[in-house]
Amino acid sequence: MKIILLSRFCHKKGSRPLSPYKLAFTVIPLFGVLMGGALWAGYQMGVSEQPSAVVVETTADAVHDLILSQREEILDTKGRTQEHLDALALRLGQMQSHILRINALGERLAKLGKLDEDEFNFDEEPARGGLDSSETAQSVSLTDLVSEMEQLSLVISDREHKLNLLEGLIRNSRLAEELVPSGRPVEKGWVSSGYGYRNDPFSGKKAFHRGVDVAGKKNSNVIAVASGIVTWVGKKSGFGQLIELAHSNGYVTRYGHNSTILVKVGDLVTKGQPIALMGSSGRSTGPHVHFEIAQNGKTIDPAKYLRKKR
Repeated sequence: MKIILLSRFCHKKGSRPLSPYKLAFTVIPLFGVLMGGALWAGYQMGVSEQPSAVVVETTADAVHDLILSQREEILDTKGRTQEHLDALALRLGQMQSHILRINALGERLAKLGKLDEDEFNFDEEPARGGLDSSETAQSVSLTDLVSEMEQLSLVISDREHKLNLLEGLIRNSRLAEELVPSGRPVEKGWVSSGYGYRNDPFSGKKAFHRGVDVAGKKNSNVIAVASGIVTWVGKKSGFGQLIELAHSNGYVTRYGHNSTILVKVGDLVTKGQPIALMGSSGRSTGPHVHFEIAQNGKTIDPAKYLRKKR
């Protein structure tokens, strides 16, 4: 093989013969240099692209961490919300129990006050109404709802306290009424002899009658005209089978001429309770009850007490 050499300076040309061995030693190093340069360029390009891959990986890690943080925050918020809901449910249950007590108190007061049960029906929702304001209405926030529930709880507690006091006053008033004599000592009967001077039914002479006689059917109920304690039971001259009851404010009532006595000394009797059966024991002309009222040791005319309702 020959290599032709040209020179523009000397305008000469020539050729040199190359053997295969010389050609190999010439081309192979040149090829190696070219390949080395290409590898070096590829390496430099790879190094220049490496930071971009690192940035992408770092960004992915940051997004992953952010998602985990938001997930934990959502779970924490959900837990706190559930705690608030549980607290509200507990508070609501307490308010419902107070309302049930208030309803029970209201029903008792309606009965004690003898009010119209249809008008004061605590099982029905109170009647309400008004114009449609849905267009301007606003939803209640959780904070406002909690505040209104607390205010309502205070009102409920206040009303419950006042109703308890009112019930106590009514019961005390009713108790006072129970302890004061009123009404007739029989379920059915009529006044056959009044209080004061009268003609004695046996002698015909004027004599002072310290009570009233109420006639009725034999063995009908004789009832207490006031709550009290039995202080005397037994036979007494002229009165036959007698019962004496002690009441408040110095009142004493006596029931005579009974056929059968239903109570004993020391018994606590209530107003309207049967205490004996009507008879004609003692100095009597027929079935009736001799009824006396005394206050502070002195007998008084029972007429005005008989007219009072039990």
